[in-house]
Amino acid sequence: MIASLKKKETFAHYLATLKFALYCITHPLDGFWDLTHERRGSLAAANTILFLTLLIRVMKLRYTSFIFMSVYWEGINIFLYIASVLFPLLLWVVGNWALTTLFDGKGKLGQVYMATCYALTPYPLMQFPLMVFSNFVTVDEAEFYTVLSAVSLVWAIALIFAAMMQIHEYSLGKNVLFTIASLFAMLVMVFILLLFFSMITQGVSYFISLGREILFRL
Repeated sequence: MIASLKKKETFAHYLATLKFALYCITHPLDGFWDLTHERRGSLAAANTILFLTLLIRVMKLRYTSFIFMSVYWEGINIFLYIASVLFPLLLWVVGNWALTTLFDGKGKLGQVYMATCYALTPYPLMQFPLMVFSNFVTVDEAEFYTVLSAVSLVWAIALIFAAMMQIHEYSLGKNVLFTIASLFAMLVMVFILLLFFSMITQGVSYFISLGREILFRL
């Protein structure tokens, strides 16, 4: 009985934190402050929003009208398509947290991740009805789809900016500076990763060639 009550309380808390995403996207300054400082958010809700974002992104390939999206299925790798969202997200979270930690940022790694995921809420919220809507409009009405689709992306980006300002307790100017610095940090990390994998590839190729040479001489 006690275990059942705890499960209900946990689920109720999860629903409350998930519903709080709607408050965050309409009242970003107050919402993202309460999200972390008042603990009104949860990693479970953040993961749900991220999952819905990825799900809608994949569903759009199949269910968006060909007027707006032409898909060459033979050339699409779903895992790489999903990674095209997860990889930049990971770079952003790590890069922003690493930089702001050095310069009096108050947000922790988990909070940066949670706030970023909450800020993605407009994407699944708008893209799902737009996906359905795309199958009932003509070419002449395509501008409505394009504009609203762009709004969902701009809205999410603006929310990420507001979220970082609130959780790190930065001023507007300082947040702009560290947003740019975080984007630069992402590029640096990509360069380091490419350099690392290039060195690994060359090392593996060298030892393979060395092994072949040894076998040939034997």
